Amino acid sequence: MNQDIIKGAGELISSTSERKISSYDDFVKTLLTAGFSMGNSNAEGIYAIIEFEWNEEPTYDTPVRWYTGDPVTDPCEWINRILVERNDITYGKLFFKKSGYITKKWFPYFLAVRRDGVDFNEAYDRGLMSHFAKRIYDVVSANETLAVEEIKRLGGFSRENKSGFDRALTELQVKLFISPCGRRYKVSQKGEEYGMASTVFCTTERFWGDDVFEEAAEIDADEAIEQIRAQVLWLNPLAEDKKISKFILG
Repeated sequence: MNQDIIKGAGELISSTSERKISSYDDFVKTLLTAGFSMGNSNAEGIYAIIEFEWNEEPTYDTPVRWYTGDPVTDPCEWINRILVERNDITYGKLFFKKSGYITKKWFPYFLAVRRDGVDFNEAYDRGLMSHFAKRIYDVVSANETLAVEEIKRLGGFSRENKSGFDRALTELQVKLFISPCGRRYKVSQKGEEYGMASTVFCTTERFWGDDVFEEAAEIDADEAIEQIRAQVLWLNPLAEDKKISKFILG
């Protein structure tokens, strides 16, 4: 392994073990340096910025706690803030069919691997995407943004379709065809918001714009795999090759 990578990994592991993440700003700063992270405390053998479960005490002195509702110190609220406030970080079911983050710097590399220049219709024609995924993608791509309930309604999904719908929604995120791009509340006839906020989706192209896709088009898939692999090992020198491959390919 490249000695610079080993040195960099050692420095980062040292800094992360003592990083004392204590706020949303700390989290974002660390994420922009790392480039990607699992979205919860389970690192899946790869990397997670927050390493303790909701019912565990942190291993370092920090005000960070899950499910408190505090936008500064609750990792759950950080998800909402990423979706609403940032345009250089994406969040969704990205790795191992579980939640994760990828920054704008690294997204073209994942695009180069997982889509390899193929759009949704071509992927569907090749049999790479499910029929439910097509129904979801068609309604999302025909609109700027849609909340989950709107996707179900416009796509004609019933309650009996719930498991298939959920699988297809994850499938589309893993393959980088759609992306969460905000949260939206239901609005009453009086114009008042109510209930719990629903995740809003848009196409990945709409979320990132042309420049990210143009950059991805210039990256060879094999090169992208090696670049991501090197970054994973920079973050976690103990990561196993099988896990790394699954992480990269989705």
